[in-house]
Amino acid sequence: MEFTKMHGLGNDFVVIYGEKELPSDAAELAIKWCNRFFGIGADGLVYILPSEKADFQMRIINSDGTEAEQCGNAIRCVAKYVYDHGYIDREQITIETIGAGVQPVGLTVEDGKVSKVRVDMGAPVLDGLKIPTTIDQSPVVDQPIEAGRSGFRFTAVSMGNPHCVIYVEDAVHFDLASWGPKLEAHPFFPKKINVEFATVKDREHIDMRVWERGAGPTLACGTGACATLVSSVLNGLTERSAWVRLKGGDLFIEWNEEDNHVYMTGPAAFVFTGKIIE
Repeated sequence: MEFTKMHGLGNDFVVIYGEKELPSDAAELAIKWCNRFFGIGADGLVYILPSEKADFQMRIINSDGTEAEQCGNAIRCVAKYVYDHGYIDREQITIETIGAGVQPVGLTVEDGKVSKVRVDMGAPVLDGLKIPTTIDQSPVVDQPIEAGRSGFRFTAVSMGNPHCVIYVEDAVHFDLASWGPKLEAHPFFPKKINVEFATVKDREHIDMRVWERGAGPTLACGTGACATLVSSVLNGLTERSAWVRLKGGDLFIEWNEEDNHVYMTGPAAFVFTGKIIE
């Protein structure tokens, strides 16, 4: 089994191309191969598969074996992979995801290689029950939540997968390990949730750190950056476009007023290729 290690701003993946469908043991393989001590090491296992609706289909299995509905960093990696390997020669392509449907992707190509990827992430879901949360209101903004003996306030957004955005004084140094697991599995969130801790620096720059459902702390989260921008607009904190500063780098996020879609622009990179020998 050949694989390619890739990352989007440090959010890293084991990418597999050539399978016709998702293997029945994909969960077990993700747990094994994503292990950073006994495997390849990654936040998730990504399969690039055929699609009847788009140019390609992406399926992503988190490092704990659960499947993610969508992943903004992974979709940029998939786009770069298929173009740079010559599986498609267009700079406008489509990629199918199980959570957000078919997503249009635009490629910036320099010297024959993809340098930047802009993804139409679709319209954010703001209805509390559809995100899903247990809160029957739309939107869910500045909602109080208790974790342990502490209280926070969150805004909920789905970008094909669920997010809970919490504003803190210093996101860069926030204690993710203490609060991420408690909030991820809070009773408000029936399918668990990705948790973003954000600090708005000005109306066009946001610092954000993330605890990802099924993966824990990661260096970046594309859908989380999108959810953070949407949340910041809903709370009146930023413009409809802003730079979201993640631990692994920056993403430019736009929430277009005309079509209500969120657009994410950022890089993807190859790390190495290899062969798995069972």
